Amino acid sequence: MLIRKPDDIKFAEVTDESLYFNRRTFIRGAVLAATTTATGLLYRALSSTSKQAPAEGDTANTIAGEYRALAPGDEQPTSFEDITNYNNFYEFSTDKRAVAAEARNFVTRPWTVSVEGLVHKPRVFDLDGLLKISPPEERIYRLRCVEGWSMVIPWLGFPLAQLLKQVEPQSQARYVKFVTLADPSQMPNLGSDLLDWPYVEGLRLDEAMHPLTILSHGLYGKPLLPQNGAPLRLVVPWKYGFKSIKSIITIRLVEDMPKTTWNAYAPHEYGFYSNVNPHVDHPRWSQATERRIGEFGRRDTLLFNGYAEQVAGLYSGMDLKVYF
Repeated sequence: MLIRKPDDIKFAEVTDESLYFNRRTFIRGAVLAATTTATGLLYRALSSTSKQAPAEGDTANTIAGEYRALAPGDEQPTSFEDITNYNNFYEFSTDKRAVAAEARNFVTRPWTVSVEGLVHKPRVFDLDGLLKISPPEERIYRLRCVEGWSMVIPWLGFPLAQLLKQVEPQSQARYVKFVTLADPSQMPNLGSDLLDWPYVEGLRLDEAMHPLTILSHGLYGKPLLPQNGAPLRLVVPWKYGFKSIKSIITIRLVEDMPKTTWNAYAPHEYGFYSNVNPHVDHPRWSQATERRIGEFGRRDTLLFNGYAEQVAGLYSGMDLKVYF
């Protein structure tokens, strides 16, 4: 089952990174969740062999039951060092190993996110208000980059659906558009014409409401660092990494498919859906294999990044080579 953390838990009380590598019980876990007492003496881990049936109506347990293959086999989380020092965040740099240094002074408080458009209750949330929407959960998800590398990341966040329910989408809403902050005073690459800023991404509403889709505000039990998309980013684990937009300031529900940054830049290379599909090559390289950061060699890429059982039904009847 999935154990939710209480509203008032402090980041300092969440599991330390080193515990992940000394535990084998998480390996086939669907969702790793940990909590401590105020003195930090209580620790509970999920066993991969747990067969406890969820109570009727227990959403957390249901999610854990359905999404049991988040990090299967003997996959370990990628090291905190690699996750925080090998990053795509073009607003700061196109050099993955330079992003952390370029972003080190990025200001993430105060921060607001406007949720607007085709909703009955548009709102502007400050960061503290966002973090109170739903108790934080820890989810171990694979991240697959369109460039052919991958990681396994223990995110801390909450389902995007919980936020969208707060604003009550209207019946005409079919898509969700996300916009990243564009601040030239903090983001040096905004002076370039590399992309059409600000960075924009989008999901279909049913994709956004799917239980696997989360808004993350931390990883390894610590607040997100700027290079990882602080203070709030999207995580959609069955899609290529560029769909998981960082440093979000606007979420807008719309009727028509939004124009998204990479799809507009090179539509023949980056489709709107951008689901991980090893059978559809990027025009300039194969997507059949991937390089897991921290490992030697390559491994086979899994359809929908390994989440086919959970999300393939979203695309029933669609030609995934056309709607790539």
